[in-house]
Amino acid sequence: MLISFLVLSATKDPTAVERANLLNMAKLSIKGLIESALSFGRTLDSDYPPLQQFFVVMEHCLKHGLKVRKSFLSYNKTIWGPLELVEKLYPEAEEIGASVRDLPGLKTPLGRARAWLRLALMQKKMADYLRCLIIQRDLLSEFYEYHALMMEEEGAVIVGLLVGLNVIDANLCVKGEDLDSQVGVIDFSMYLKNEEDIGNKERNVQIAAILDQKNYVEELNRQLNSTVSSLHSRVDSLEKSNTKLIEELAIAKNNIIKLQEENHQLRSENKLILMKTQQHLEVTKVDVETELQTYKHSRQGLDEMYNEARRQLRDESQLRQEVENELAVQVSMKHEIELAMKLLEKDIHEKQDTLIGLRQQLEEVKAINIEMYQKLQGSEDGLKEKSEIIAQLEEKTNKITAAMRQLEQSDNDLLTQTRTIAMSLVKYASSDTQDQYKLVKDISF
Repeated sequence: MLISFLVLSATKDPTAVERANLLNMAKLSIKGLIESALSFGRTLDSDYPPLQQFFVVMEHCLKHGLKVRKSFLSYNKTIWGPLELVEKLYPEAEEIGASVRDLPGLKTPLGRARAWLRLALMQKKMADYLRCLIIQRDLLSEFYEYHALMMEEEGAVIVGLLVGLNVIDANLCVKGEDLDSQVGVIDFSMYLKNEEDIGNKERNVQIAAILDQKNYVEELNRQLNSTVSSLHSRVDSLEKSNTKLIEELAIAKNNIIKLQEENHQLRSENKLILMKTQQHLEVTKVDVETELQTYKHSRQGLDEMYNEARRQLRDESQLRQEVENELAVQVSMKHEIELAMKLLEKDIHEKQDTLIGLRQQLEEVKAINIEMYQKLQGSEDGLKEKSEIIAQLEEKTNKITAAMRQLEQSDNDLLTQTRTIAMSLVKYASSDTQDQYKLVKDISF
């Protein structure tokens, strides 16, 4: 039987014909895969021919109208770019993208794209992923030409057909498969067959289906037997656990009764405590009022004591002011006494100087007397003259002796006055003026 979608028409647009052919091939591939998988009745693996052809057809559909990207060494034309874009549009696709990038042995973007298609089929999310992709045509325009299958209505139709693949369970080993070097060629012989091959194929399929059903029933029976035995053991364990639960329930009921009794007892104790607390609060309130009255009385006494203390402080301040005034007077008297002592010291020094001069004069007179006496012995003629001179000298000596006596008397008077002033100064001077005390002591003695 010939397939009408392989007939090319010269009057149509070649790109439109390509899109129609790819759409028809996708329809046949998806329909044949679903029918064969349902008749096969088991989980599909990587060696299943209809499944391999499905991936080849999907690869051709995704490659249609793909833009050529120039790289540093060569031109690049791969479907991994738009498939990698799905991660940004569909958050759940981040896991599949990370898994593909972590797969060892994949060296080319095409190999990663083939692994991505197989993982999406196993997750039963291929239709959801590609639906998010074809909606964003502004983003797809970076990878596809405007006439590409993914940019036209045929892409939406193929995405709708992919929803039917969610009934298929596939177990594909992507890790050990060489996806980089596979050649994606569509095998049209799977879709171009005569009636005898179709009949034989149907009989073989029916026989295989019967055998599969037999094996399935046997396996199901075996699983049911194991399930029954496990259920029996589970029933026994449940009975044991039920018995334990009944015992625990009885214990819990007893505990509840005990807890209720304790609760009742605690409530009665709480009432007693509340009554005692109220009584204690009343007593405390009376005590507080009494203490408040006591505080008021003590506060009044404290106020009186405070007023008395303020009066005493005022009197003491006045007394201190008087003492300070008297101290100021004493300090001024002290300064006057110091000034008088300085004047007395000066007068004493002057008189001492005068006394020293008189003593020198007396020594000179004695020397003259001795000299005159010697001359008197040497010359009797000048005795009278010398007698007169001696008389004059004796008179002068008497005057000098009288002056010395007067000076000694005045010196004694000055010493007496000095002692009197010193005693007065000692009386009024403070204890810390040691230098002044020493000076007075020196003058006194």
